[in-house]
Amino acid sequence: MSDTVKDKRPLCLSGKGVTKVFGFGEKKTVAVDHVDFEFHEGELISIVGESGSGKTTLSKMLLGLSSTTEGEIFFQGKPRDIKTRKKKKEYWKDIQAIFQDPFSSYNIFSKIDTVLLDCINMRGGRSLPMEKKVEMITEACSFVNLKFAELTNKYPFELSGGQMQRLMIARIFLLKPKILLADEPTSMIDACSRATILDMLLHLRDETGMTIIFITHDIGLAYYISDSVYIMEHGKFVERGTADEVILHSKAAYTKRLISDVPKIYEEWDLSTV
Repeated sequence: MSDTVKDKRPLCLSGKGVTKVFGFGEKKTVAVDHVDFEFHEGELISIVGESGSGKTTLSKMLLGLSSTTEGEIFFQGKPRDIKTRKKKKEYWKDIQAIFQDPFSSYNIFSKIDTVLLDCINMRGGRSLPMEKKVEMITEACSFVNLKFAELTNKYPFELSGGQMQRLMIARIFLLKPKILLADEPTSMIDACSRATILDMLLHLRDETGMTIIFITHDIGLAYYISDSVYIMEHGKFVERGTADEVILHSKAAYTKRLISDVPKIYEEWDLSTV
């Protein structure tokens, strides 16, 4: 997406001086340090950084799971208001997440049927006949290469890690939020399925105009999928721009180091088996 096209799209999520501090005095840690950002509708953004860079803390603030110490987050051009439980639930209709660890993302006492039915009910489908709901759930599972008939009446912990992560994406298929925050969404999916899942998310983005924010350490993946890339180091954005600007014409030393590490990873692969 070019800057010209992107600039014509409304802002869906933005921030000014967003900061998160843990602790006090000499023991305090500044996890996110006065960052500014602008994410447009239908844009695919990657926030790239190594472990401890602050990207996951920022994602929790974007989701409303963690409060900001300073600064302000804006949703659809207005200051975000999630002060009450009711307002937070309304906000979560528009922003959802796929987390890196699927095992901590489910209520262990809720069966898969309930998890998926709750998505339909959340989007106003409570009055739909059960046959229609089952049809919608079956389609969502098929979208991520799962068979609902094999999942019904099971609990999430009875699935493999990869199946649980696919199920998380099936939830997004049903919810169709305006914003999806994906924290290493393919971390527990085998290499053969990884590209397929990413293509599914991109297809869903194209169908619905969803904004997708990827949280990742993989700068190669960021280049492949992103319109815009934000590079995060020690809680700050040290570089931002289009994928081409940041990856092909990087200026920050940290960005250049992340890029230089990529070939070392792929040199270890036996490409003759691919």
